[in-house]
Order: sequence, then C-alpha cells, then structure tokens
Amino acid sequence: MNTWVRILVHVALLFPVFVHSAVRHYKFDVVMKNTTRLCSSKPIVTVNGEFPGPTLYAREDDTVLVKVVNHVNYNVSIHWHGIRQLRTGWADGPAYITQCPIQTGQSYVYNFTITGQRGTLLWHAHILWLRSTVHGAIVILPKRDVPYPFPKPDDEVVVVLGEWWKSDTEAVINEALKSGLAPNISDAHTINGHPGPISNCPSQGGFTLPVENGKTYMLRLINAALNEELFFKIAGHKLTVVEVDATYVKPFETDTIVIAPGQTTNVLVSADQNSGKYMVAASPFMDSPIAVDNLTATATLQYSGTLANTGTTLTTPPAQNATPIANNFINSLHSLNSKKYPALVPQTIDHNLFFTVGLGINPCPTCKAGNGSRAVASINNVTFVMPTTALLEAHFFNISGVFTTDFPGNPPHVFNYTGTPPSSLQTTNGTKVYRLAYNSTVQLVLQDTGIIAPENHPIHLHGYNFFAIGRGLGNYNPKTDPRNFNLVDPVERNTIGVPSGGWVAIRFRADNPGVWFMHCHLEIHTTWGLKMSFLVDNGKGPNQSLLPPPSDYPKC
Repeated sequence: MNTWVRILVHVALLFPVFVHSAVRHYKFDVVMKNTTRLCSSKPIVTVNGEFPGPTLYAREDDTVLVKVVNHVNYNVSIHWHGIRQLRTGWADGPAYITQCPIQTGQSYVYNFTITGQRGTLLWHAHILWLRSTVHGAIVILPKRDVPYPFPKPDDEVVVVLGEWWKSDTEAVINEALKSGLAPNISDAHTINGHPGPISNCPSQGGFTLPVENGKTYMLRLINAALNEELFFKIAGHKLTVVEVDATYVKPFETDTIVIAPGQTTNVLVSADQNSGKYMVAASPFMDSPIAVDNLTATATLQYSGTLANTGTTLTTPPAQNATPIANNFINSLHSLNSKKYPALVPQTIDHNLFFTVGLGINPCPTCKAGNGSRAVASINNVTFVMPTTALLEAHFFNISGVFTTDFPGNPPHVFNYTGTPPSSLQTTNGTKVYRLAYNSTVQLVLQDTGIIAPENHPIHLHGYNFFAIGRGLGNYNPKTDPRNFNLVDPVERNTIGVPSGGWVAIRFRADNPGVWFMHCHLEIHTTWGLKMSFLVDNGKGPNQSLLPPPSDYPKC
C-alpha cells in the first residue's frame, strides 16, 4: 500500500462521517504455541499465538480482509460463523465445502462485506478438530450514530467459553475414529481461556472481570466449546438478554443462560451489589445419558476497591440435566420485531422439508474396540462423505462426479423417531446436496431420533439466519403442531438446538446463492457425518449471482 493510500485509509477511519463504510485489514498467523493449563503443558495451534484468538472488530457495512498465513503442519481453514457472506461463499471457510484448505506455508485472504448485521459472532477453524483452540470473537458495531435498541452499557467485555483437553485434540479424535467409539471427554471448561482453580490444580488461575459499582456492562458471550452446551451464571447478579447470534431480541431478565456451541448471547449486567468478588460459572447442560465433562469453569466478577483477601460469593450451577431451566431460557427468546428491526418471517413456503438428525451404527471391520462396528451420525439417514474437491468449486465450474443433488427432503424410512428404534441402525453414505431456487422459501423441521440415545443437537446453517418458529417434544405432528407456530416474532438465529427427543421448526428465504453447509455444531457429530449442504442457484437479477472465486483461492 503506498503512502497516500495509507493516509486516506487512516483518515477514513478517523473521520468516518464522510465515509459510509470502512475496509478493515487483519492478519492471522496460524502458529504453534506451548501452553500450560491444568498444571500441564502442550503445544496448541493458535492464531497469532493467542488463546482464545484475537477479536475481530468491524462495523455494519464494513468490508473485512483477513490474510490467513498457515505456519503449522496441519491444513487450515477459517469460518466466520454467522456472517451472511452474501455472494461471497468463497470466504465462508468450511474445508472441502466452500474451499480447499490452506496448506502449510500457504496463505489466503478472506474478503467479505458485513451487510445488514450487527452484534456478536465468532470465527473458528473449520477443519479437523482445530477449532478447539483456533477461535475468537467477531464484534460488529452498529453503523456510526446508530444506537443500540437498549440502554447503552458503560463498557463491553468479550467472554469466550471453551473446552480444554490435556491431550492433543487431534490425537483424541483420531483414536476415536480408529476404535469406532466416542472420543474422550475434555478435562475442563474454560472462560476466556482459563478453567479457574480445580481440585487437582489449585494454582490454576481464572479470568477476572473488573467492574465499578453503579456501572452497566454488556457481556458478549460465545460458546466456542467443541462438544458441550453450557449454562452460564454470575453469583448475585441478574442478566438481561438483549441479543442472540447477532440479532436483537426483546430484552428479558434471567439468572441463567444456556448457550450451545456456535451460539452467542449478549447480556447486560448491572454492578449493583455490595463491593466484593462474585463467582462466574460455566457448567455443562446434557439431558441425555451421555458422558460429558462435568467440571465447572469459574471466573471472578470483582468490584473495584475490593481487598485481595476478600472471600468470593459463590453460586450453585444448575444440575447437568436441568431441562426446565434450558427450556425456560429458550422459550423467553423473541425477535425484537420493531419497525427498525422487523422479523421478516416467510409466510408462504416453497419447500416443506423434514430432516431427522441422529446417530447410527455402521460396519467397520478394523474397529476392534467397537466389535467391528463404528458410531456414525446422519441427516435423513445419509451420513455425509466429505469430497476432495470443494463443493462450491465443483458447482461454479460444473465439475461432475463431486456431489449429487438427490439429498432426500423427507426421511427414507418412516419410524417412531423418538420411540422404538428401527431394526437396522445402518445409514447410507453419500455426498448429497439439496437444491433450492434463488429466493425460494424453506420450512425445515429438524427431528431428533432416539437411535443409540436422544440428544440435543445444535444445528448451524452457513450463509443464512433463520427463524425458529416452533419446537416440541416427541415426534413432530404436521397436522397439529403448525397451529402453535410463532410467525410474528420468532427468534432469529444461525444455530439452533434440536431438543433431546424432540423437534424444532425453522424458516428462511434462500436469497444467498452458493453452497451452504448445515451441520451439528457438536464436533464429534460433524466428524461422524451429521452434515449436508444446500445448493442455492443464482437468481436472474444483477446482484443475485455468486461472484467468481478470488485469484488466491486455495488449490487442493
């Protein structure tokens, strides 16, 4: 960049009154970093040597360019989770879906514009299990001079929740795949990279959130854990929820939030208690008979002027299987649906889809620990097989033999989904997509199955937000359940929990051409095949077509 261009960019950032939007440049160096947690050390993959990684700041309508340089021995790709990527699917990031990964020693510039979005999102690696340590926050501020639709907080703090393994996470998943069994659970949960003191490592420090009496803080909460939904609460303080997944909601007060991997939640906290220290807790939510890491991560909310030896006011995390607390939170979420931020719920439907999500068991002669079988996962009984050419590339350049467009819109075998499982638990393998015409409307019911075990599946759709219009327990009834759909102010999200032994219904308009991944955000289920893609055709208008790939687009 020459000197004049630098000066002009600098002036634009300093005096943005004259400029509608800015260009934000970031450089992400993917490097190994020796890191100590739980009284033991290991090298981890990081961005810029940070864990969690750096926060990416931008405003609505800004263009963001992130140069990612791969200095490690793994292939790498980065996903900008929740960014719409209108016409720029090449920058979405899931390996072998929208791009080939960035190989060792190579780089790629992710170039995208943030259109019509403001709030908290996250970025993370989207290949192997690297996102366990390769993740960070995206903070999108409103356009200049546009206020929040709630009282402006005195300060804002990013809070990233995660999981930590003492072992190398790639070794953990590779061992599981070899055996055919579930992987080892994590050794701790983390709050901004720190578990807090635990019994077998009391010296393990925790994150401290300093506050001043009388001030209000907005916490931008992100669940970057690999496999676990989490409860979050602060001793002695109420949380006012104002946003989820970078969409405003009708504010409501609660003492506990539930947040699934890939989800974000903004809460206001008033520092209105007596001076002192207050425990912040992140603990697992699992209402199925499935093993989870049951350690609570702790941090400290500390009032200024508090003496170092002051005791901490504690809080009791919810029971691990506290479904009523989770339901109470989820049922309180409604779109703001104001004149400025309307909920544009599709009222007529072109594609009425019904997808089962769950587990299965397939033969695996080499899986000795699994007695010749392996655990798999599927959508509509299709276990997705990752291609070796990126789907978006194959679509754009008409490369045949990479995928087929026959993904089933309904389950191939009808059975009592949440009751007695079918006699065969086998799935079919395939690289299948479901095709949508540009601007068509979709209603999708996601139905959990009880095969092996019912489980809450946080499903993430790339390239889109959607409206969560209904949910229920047991099997979805297409005759009676739609009567209770909320088509007025349903919450708008990019990641939704399919309740354990139940279903959720979502709607969206296919107004973004490209190939868009949809998968469970529990990383083990994605690895096992609980994933598929929507192929959205180009429209006829001038801004309704996928742009061509950039010149530095990675090669396989």
